Amino acid sequence: MQNDAADMGAGFVYVQTNEPERNRVLAFRRAGDGTLTAAGGYETGGAGDGKPHLTSQGSVVLSGDGRYLLVTNAASGDLSAFAVGPDGLSLAETVATGRAPKSAAEHAGLVYVLNTGEPSLTSFRLSDGGIRPLAGSARELAAGTDPAQVGFSPDGAMLVVTQRGTNAIAVYPVLETGLLGEPMMRPSSGPTPYGFAFTTGGGLVVTEAFGAQAGKAAVSSYRISDAGAAPVSRSVGNGRSEICWAVVTNDGRHAFTTNFGDGAVSRYSIGDDGSIALGEAAAGLAVDGRTGLRDEDLSGDGRFLYAIDADSRRVFGWAVGEDGSLAPIGSWEGLPATVAGLAAS
Repeated sequence: MQNDAADMGAGFVYVQTNEPERNRVLAFRRAGDGTLTAAGGYETGGAGDGKPHLTSQGSVVLSGDGRYLLVTNAASGDLSAFAVGPDGLSLAETVATGRAPKSAAEHAGLVYVLNTGEPSLTSFRLSDGGIRPLAGSARELAAGTDPAQVGFSPDGAMLVVTQRGTNAIAVYPVLETGLLGEPMMRPSSGPTPYGFAFTTGGGLVVTEAFGAQAGKAAVSSYRISDAGAAPVSRSVGNGRSEICWAVVTNDGRHAFTTNFGDGAVSRYSIGDDGSIALGEAAAGLAVDGRTGLRDEDLSGDGRFLYAIDADSRRVFGWAVGEDGSLAPIGSWEGLPATVAGLAAS
């Protein structure tokens, strides 16, 4: 048995290349100190759209039990499911979803995929036998919704979709069959709701991607219940530019958001009531003042934060302090300009 303390808490970081005709997953092995080492590439069996990034959060996600990695293939209209092993990935299956899938979510083996070409949701069951479509699960979304992310509440009872085109947050009850009930619609507190993450108490932190100018970036929080999404904190700005992606720490006390327009990671504190307050506008920096910082995720143990900087073609990493502070641990090259999506274990 390996007893080296440097390897305790090791894991992986995964990103998809989003390359046309031959999409791949690039794996990085994470050491106990958070540093990364390239660990190979794996073809998804599908095709990416070849654009600099996917306009979504959640195109690469790990199942809750860590046994599967799910990857959306935006150009070929399918979802790839990889079995996760101690030494790498093996492609289990690639299944059709719909046009331009860009976000996926999983809870207890139930998978929902958000298609953006003709906005819709479709569902699958994930098990040792592979991934199988859930009959009757296809759900069309209204034209013009321009959805950005799909995600389950922590207990799996609700499914949330952010709709940029209609500035709305849709909350669907998840029935015992895995099918969805009728959505409860809530206007977002600020325009262009984009990426989101749940708190441990069932709250929801949502980025608002309306800030294309310096100083115009904000995050809102909501309480999710059987009645839908109720606003708690409305459009809390950070003085930076173009917030798009969000993650919440394992203890539920902090949210990190990446600012595409200026290379900063912002930290928000989360109250017991789900309220949020800006803790530090630039808690972490990739390339300060430069565009490119995008998808992010925390390691499974919550000790490290990783984010893609597509413009510099690197993954950046930070150690997360008990107070939510971020300390840089390095950056790693080898990403194509089309890279999109990141999941960490």
